[in-house]
Amino acid sequence: MREPGFWHGPASLNAHLLKPLAALYGAVAAQQLRRKGLNAGIPVLCVGNYHVGGAGKTPTVLALAKLLRELGETPVVLSRGYGGKLRGPVRVDPGRHAASEVGDEPLMMADTLPVVVSRRRADGVPLARAQGATVILMDDGFQSPAIVKDASLIVIDGARGIGNGQVFPAGPLRAPLRPQLARTDALIIVGNGSAAESIAAEIAAQGKPVLRAHLKPDEAQVAQLRSRRVLAFAGIGDPTRFFSTLCASGIDVARQRAFADHHAYSPTEIESLIAEAKRDGLTLVTTEKDLARLRGWSQQIVPFAVTLEFDDAALLRKYVSARLFKAREK
Repeated sequence: MREPGFWHGPASLNAHLLKPLAALYGAVAAQQLRRKGLNAGIPVLCVGNYHVGGAGKTPTVLALAKLLRELGETPVVLSRGYGGKLRGPVRVDPGRHAASEVGDEPLMMADTLPVVVSRRRADGVPLARAQGATVILMDDGFQSPAIVKDASLIVIDGARGIGNGQVFPAGPLRAPLRPQLARTDALIIVGNGSAAESIAAEIAAQGKPVLRAHLKPDEAQVAQLRSRRVLAFAGIGDPTRFFSTLCASGIDVARQRAFADHHAYSPTEIESLIAEAKRDGLTLVTTEKDLARLRGWSQQIVPFAVTLEFDDAALLRKYVSARLFKAREK
């Protein structure tokens, strides 16, 4: 979906008119947060958001998976497979599955680590364990009570924060903020900006860690693209951040096209973008997540790879190690 502009602006009439519906949605979501879930039998780390839309969740999952492997663990990602038609549980196979079956994010992550897709998250736990998982990394699912979590790490964009702070559909929040804050075990602020500072202060006041991180583009790829003019396009939660990252890397973004998150590109749309780029001597660039939906055209589109780097990697390592130790003490 494409986020309404009023979600990230000052108080508006639209948000005010939607407050009664938001109150109902929020009450149901808050009640759901209190339900009991399945004990997976192995540690479960959940990477989530307070709100709908993107904030850097997938790069965070990949960064945590790398850290867990360095700690000698075997992480398996568990996802609902948003945007895919398979209910699962199924292990994602990049050589067999398409994004339309398992979702773009699971397909992208499955290139580097085992990923299980299950519409009912609890049903995916046995399959994850059968893959040899010593830790389950939940991609999203913070608001879902289906599985007991040993740590919930919430990702928030430093520049966007939580928008107008209203519950869906009046704003981007998936549930009222207070109960979400109470269930947060660590906060990860991605990028610069002060929009998340008030939330960071509340989390820190609870004695919980606030970690800061930045998206780092692949240096060799940046060097290659700096010699070209590009046509950038993206169908992610915040396309503007993608375009800004390209510009901040010194890449000449001649044109940009923004689509809704998880947009299912039609052949006509992609062929039009390819034709425009060829006609005007531009290089077509998109995100790795978008390219997962465009594998038939991957030879004609350059994916812009980024990784998440934590400002205090030692603090993250210490925190994750402690949570795993505590989970196994139970």
